[in-house]
Amino acid sequence: MKIDWDRRTCARKGHVTYAPDDPRLRVRLHAETALGEVWRCLRCGDFVLGEPHGSGPADHAPLVPRGKVLRDLFILRFLAIERAVRGVFIVLVALAVWKFSNSQDSVRRLFDEYLDVFRPVFRHFHYDLDHSPVVGTIQKTFGYKHDTLLLVAALLLAYALIELVEAVGLWYAKRWAEYLTVVATAAFLPLEIYELTEHISWLKIATLVLNVLAVLYIALAKRLFGLRGGRRAFEEERESASLLEVEVSAGVPAGAG
Repeated sequence: MKIDWDRRTCARKGHVTYAPDDPRLRVRLHAETALGEVWRCLRCGDFVLGEPHGSGPADHAPLVPRGKVLRDLFILRFLAIERAVRGVFIVLVALAVWKFSNSQDSVRRLFDEYLDVFRPVFRHFHYDLDHSPVVGTIQKTFGYKHDTLLLVAALLLAYALIELVEAVGLWYAKRWAEYLTVVATAAFLPLEIYELTEHISWLKIATLVLNVLAVLYIALAKRLFGLRGGRRAFEEERESASLLEVEVSAGVPAGAG
């Protein structure tokens, strides 16, 4: 089912109307009814009862996202939420690593005590904890030096900061954030592929697929790095999405004498 992004957004945020000074353009956006004057919404194109939200020269009208631009904004905000959740999770992991580095010996003793308690239970189900890959990985971390763990925590915090900055920028559809997301995500793709060669899981596969799709979508849809005409073509596409621009291109040039 095709989604009407314009009406969907107007239903949530309200309509946006504008009264241009040019009379020939103004008459196409305005009408009189038995209930009073109505103005055409710049986003969805429906006529709305009441005074316009703004007025003035046509080139001063608000550039209202509509159509494909709204769809792109929805996808960017989905990616922003995903980045924010991932960033917060990585911050928590970094804090856990930092806390572990300061109490490594006590955590090791506690782990060994619990391992002794659960070893007979798992043996009853024919599972040998002493040869478990998970247990082996945890035990290996106990051998890491304090400075190494602090470095890992710092790197995780730096990575989390990048994710959170991406999230904020993508939420507000900033072009610099789109570049940052494509570059940062693409830089980590080889690491994600390498991790799959070590151990395959559905979560890793899903994360890799999502990141590949995010890189391709943002780079192509936002015309980054000169793709599909680059920034100039992107700006022209945005401006053509304005209803006033559509009206002008339909043969009512604003400001024509």
